[in-house]
Amino acid sequence: MGVTASGKSAAAAAIARRLGNAEIISVDSMQVYREMDIGTDKPPASVRDELPHHLIDVADPSEDYSLTMFQAAARRARADIGARRRHAVLVGGTGLYYRAVIDDLDIPGRFPDTAAVLEQEPDTAALHLRLAELDPVAASRIEPANRRRTLRALEVTVGSGRPFSSYGPGLGEYPPRGIVQVGLWRARAEVDRLIEQRYHRQMADGFLAEVEALAARQPPLSRTASQALGYKELLDCVRGGISRAEAVALAVSRTRRFARRQERWFRRDPRIVWLDAAAGAEALADEVLSRFPQFGVGD
Repeated sequence: MGVTASGKSAAAAAIARRLGNAEIISVDSMQVYREMDIGTDKPPASVRDELPHHLIDVADPSEDYSLTMFQAAARRARADIGARRRHAVLVGGTGLYYRAVIDDLDIPGRFPDTAAVLEQEPDTAALHLRLAELDPVAASRIEPANRRRTLRALEVTVGSGRPFSSYGPGLGEYPPRGIVQVGLWRARAEVDRLIEQRYHRQMADGFLAEVEALAARQPPLSRTASQALGYKELLDCVRGGISRAEAVALAVSRTRRFARRQERWFRRDPRIVWLDAAAGAEALADEVLSRFPQFGVGD
């Protein structure tokens, strides 16, 4: 695990190859969507042909693929892999999805009528203030400008009649789980450089054409899919709201801020062993397998 652009996918693939009996589970909230390939930086087809991958391309982009759906699918994947006496290597940067899988979170249900009423409020700051009054613990964990998470916390708090933060063992608890968690660390300046470099590579690879096709499809993109970093900004470009250069610059800026939030999220978990991503995928695989000999190669 780790922030975006830190080299997680390459390291996970190197570890899986060394183990020789491993399969990869993607822990990424956007790689679940078909047709969203370039902007989500999915592993290339050659790697996915070589190493079995799970939870990639499991949903139509018109679908709001929820955390609950992901948790259930990840449970099935882990059980299937375990039943065949193979290792599961989880890789991705969506922190809450990790917690749902690793800590078996008690995820609250949906309250669509409540959500519909809340969504009529255009002022995200006002929604966050309301959440702070009803559930200050949840509000303290959500960025005031993060409309999606604020709405979800309010939906649950108002709809269920109990604070959003009260579900499960609590995100502030980190019980031992017998799962090795490895975080890849890079200096912020290097992360910033890699994020910009990746967007330029993705644009050269046809990211804009991918978004144009998604914008024209029916049924249209779901709210969740259309808010994905990079896609949101290029959708604005395709629809004539901003220029291509403005879209890329905005995507870079927002993704850098997102990386800071990822870093804060992961750093709170004391169970994570941090390694320097600059070492490269092969050296990282060597270090992980030497540190954790219980995962014997070929066992």
